[in-house]
Amino acid sequence: MTLVHNWHLGRRMEYPYFESRPKRQFAAVFNINRCIACQTCTMACKSAWTYNKGQEFMWWNNVETKPYGGYPQSWDVKTLRLIDSDNNVWYTDDKDEKLSPYGVYEGDTIFETAARKNLNQWAVGYVPEDKEWRAPNFGEDVAVSKKQDEFSTLPEHSRWFFYLQRLCNHCTYPGCLAACPRKAIYKRKEDGIVLIDQKRCRGYRKCVEQCPYKKPMYRGLTRISEKCIACYPRIEGKDPLTEGRPMETRCMAACVGQIRLQGFLDDNPKNPVTWLIRHAKVALPLYPQFGTEPNIYYIPPRWAPRSYLKQMFGPGVDEAIDKFMVPSRELLAVMSLFRMTQSIIFEYAIEQGPKVFETVIHGKKFEMFNDTVIGYGEDGKEIVRTTVEEPIHVRDPKHYNSI
Repeated sequence: MTLVHNWHLGRRMEYPYFESRPKRQFAAVFNINRCIACQTCTMACKSAWTYNKGQEFMWWNNVETKPYGGYPQSWDVKTLRLIDSDNNVWYTDDKDEKLSPYGVYEGDTIFETAARKNLNQWAVGYVPEDKEWRAPNFGEDVAVSKKQDEFSTLPEHSRWFFYLQRLCNHCTYPGCLAACPRKAIYKRKEDGIVLIDQKRCRGYRKCVEQCPYKKPMYRGLTRISEKCIACYPRIEGKDPLTEGRPMETRCMAACVGQIRLQGFLDDNPKNPVTWLIRHAKVALPLYPQFGTEPNIYYIPPRWAPRSYLKQMFGPGVDEAIDKFMVPSRELLAVMSLFRMTQSIIFEYAIEQGPKVFETVIHGKKFEMFNDTVIGYGEDGKEIVRTTVEEPIHVRDPKHYNSI
């Protein structure tokens, strides 16, 4: 084991390989508050990558209902039990904007738990039973309900559920990569995408066992494991639609609810993904206590109990929800870029517009300005331009296709 820095945990932790970060990391932000669970993203991925024999139960992208849903079933609950999550503590007094933006996590990660318990493996984990993979929409729309006749009101609903969108997190410290005895799993230096070399894989399923998110999947027909490849031909700009520009993945581009923004996490504060995650801190990692430093981030749902959300997204939940409910002028503009183009946005700029609305939300003054936000590609050229207020087009009453 070596010591590496995990900025989600705010401290160094044990990992079997040395720290090695790509110049820019494949990442995405999902706004849970907008998701309608239409599963368009799921089917876009399925039709592109997992439609062959032996892949029937492979869903690299899935949308599950929390708290009772999951694919495979109970994947998160079982992993939390393995790391003794009841004893995990976050210290939030000493924060550092770069090294420990959420505070310091004092519990054990999946890697440290395995070492503490002398398990003779790199991380704790388990291999799900076949029956746990049978239903990707298990528990869909099943809500927590205390009283059937009780009305639900914000900020926290008494009856609640929300949709969690999931794909491989392409972690900075992947559990699957650490676990593979064949060293068949690698993380690309150019963009941080985690892939399985299927020529080296022998189907030992250690990756399935020790990935806490259960995103590597075993294919019995070929006896090797497969996983999300982040649509890397699109990321490399090989799709003719964008004329050589890096392009969003299939699941991102197909999103009907406009909840997804995919790009790269880097050091540019005007990169919309970087700004939402590192500067606005409105988007949070999924189960940071697992220790893998996942690179898919979520804007938490504002109606769910905060205690549940803090277990899932860490101690930054209150700040993230407060900022989302009463968004700043810049946040409102950046969020207008969600799903505005299939090309990856590397930088944004805002042209200020007039004030169009004013109100009070939860005791705080909110002003809405019809700013114009511009997205630029990797080459610095403008690829999208949109306004905060969606334009209204009034059709001429005299048109030929009316009845």
